[in-house]
Amino acid sequence: MHFAQRIQALEKNVFADMDRAKSQAISKGKKIIDLSLGSSDLPADPEAIATISASLEDPSTHGYLLHHGTLNFRETVGQWYSNRFGVEVDPQREVLTLIGSQEGTAHLPLALLDPGDFALLLDPGYPSHAGGVYLAGGQIYPMPLLAEHDFLPVFEDIPSQVLGQAKLMVLSYPHNPTTATASLSFFQEAVNFCRNHGLVLVHDFPYVDIVFEGMTQPPSILQADTQKSLSIEFFTLSKSYNMGGFRIGYAIGNAEIIQALRQVKAVVDFNQYQGILNGAIAALTGEQTTVKKTLARFQSRRDAFIKALNNIGWQVTPPQATMYVWAKLPQTWENKSVEFSTELVAATGVAVSPGAGFGKQGEGYVRFALVHDPHVLELAVEKIAQFLATRT
Repeated sequence: MHFAQRIQALEKNVFADMDRAKSQAISKGKKIIDLSLGSSDLPADPEAIATISASLEDPSTHGYLLHHGTLNFRETVGQWYSNRFGVEVDPQREVLTLIGSQEGTAHLPLALLDPGDFALLLDPGYPSHAGGVYLAGGQIYPMPLLAEHDFLPVFEDIPSQVLGQAKLMVLSYPHNPTTATASLSFFQEAVNFCRNHGLVLVHDFPYVDIVFEGMTQPPSILQADTQKSLSIEFFTLSKSYNMGGFRIGYAIGNAEIIQALRQVKAVVDFNQYQGILNGAIAALTGEQTTVKKTLARFQSRRDAFIKALNNIGWQVTPPQATMYVWAKLPQTWENKSVEFSTELVAATGVAVSPGAGFGKQGEGYVRFALVHDPHVLELAVEKIAQFLATRT
């Protein structure tokens, strides 16, 4: 049986690799403390749940949902965005409903890239960004994110021959996995760079609300590209409202890019169940209690986890945003993130994500997802300490 060459690049996936390692540990009797996947353990927004529940009793919501049927949701999104960032949005032309922002970032390259074109991606970065480029037959130029540059790309280092074949750049701040944040001035620099080189600028923005005390609101890319001349931004309700399983997200930006993405989606899917969109409207227009509670929970978890790591001699700077901790491995495990992660889960049941799974520049780090309460996180650190003591 012959399979398309395009799927060969998709064979390695950090989440799939760790899932196999977790399964092997379970088969040997280990109880798993899973810190490898950024899927919130907190309950979904209650206003959204109540609205979805009521929608189930309405037979008019049970059929296919075409684009025109998403208008109420798109209007809500446009108003939310304008209130939040001070940029006016046309919900008819500049907003598109998505089945999660990951779906949008994976499909967009199909609308923008011809085979052989380059996409400029963050390294380390989120795997679906690369997956969409591979499916489109594009090439990837990884922009290194280094600690000495605050995990921001240096645009001047991109080779001119790559720029001559490049069609898009993907950014994502606050950043998964490094937890780095970016300023409005950085985004303005990115917009100018993309304008000068004829690039579409994509910003994946799932952690818009997961920003801790003392940090200012992270900027939108459209605050730097106020005319929406070349940019598109992706949002999701997965993190702020704990609705990951409901698969509801949206794109905002340049009308031509939105239309191109809509054309791709039209041959792949319709939309979610209408009741989910009704629930998302309730979440976005509600009192935002879930967002506030979620942020407080993640901040308390971050503080407890960082303190516990520091107490065992693993010094990590507290992240300013996201639901992760990006930790440089102890010297014994330097440049062995996959080995560390697989041996750790096999020995202790604690599952983490190896930095190498997010790109070449992720090697030497691991990512912890703060998806358990402090007492579980502290237990995980105890197990990590025992593991390190036996492997030094």
